[in-house]
Amino acid sequence: MEKIPTVFERDWDNDPGRVLDQVVPGCEWVLAGEGVPTKKYDGICVMYDGDKWWARRQVKEGKEAPPGFRPIAHDHKTLEEIGWQPIGDSPFAKFHAEALVGRPVLEGGTYELVGPKINKNPEGAAVHTLIRHENAETLGLVDRSFEGIKTFLSGIDIEGIVFRHEDGRRMAKIKKRDFGMRR
Repeated sequence: MEKIPTVFERDWDNDPGRVLDQVVPGCEWVLAGEGVPTKKYDGICVMYDGDKWWARRQVKEGKEAPPGFRPIAHDHKTLEEIGWQPIGDSPFAKFHAEALVGRPVLEGGTYELVGPKINKNPEGAAVHTLIRHENAETLGLVDRSFEGIKTFLSGIDIEGIVFRHEDGRRMAKIKKRDFGMRR
């Protein structure tokens, strides 16, 4: 799983935390109404490869990658290496183990680890749990313009939106904070 592109270009010259009303090349399909808008969960991305669990990890330029790190992409803007580290070596290993207690064997794929000790628990989970990304809640977003998406996000208590194309390959995201909003 590579880093999901943000729908709109970042304002790298003035405020890299904010986006401009310019579509990132390759994400035009979002504004054309293609794909399904789903809830972006605020937790830790983890992956089960059918044999082993991994935690998503970004390694800043000049820092050493942790043991067992599997790089998958390089962000040319932030200069970070994006990849996976064995979940047992991550700071979230204990919470991940709690999320697996009493669960049946899960399918391979990516999940969001949420719960009381994850990112101050914005999802309001009573216990640590895993949400399969493929099963993310569908959102009723209608207006896919810059202002339409911004307005939609201002009226809902979520981290953001992940657009999932019907082809099963393409995805794009946008977060409230990309517009300068807080959850």
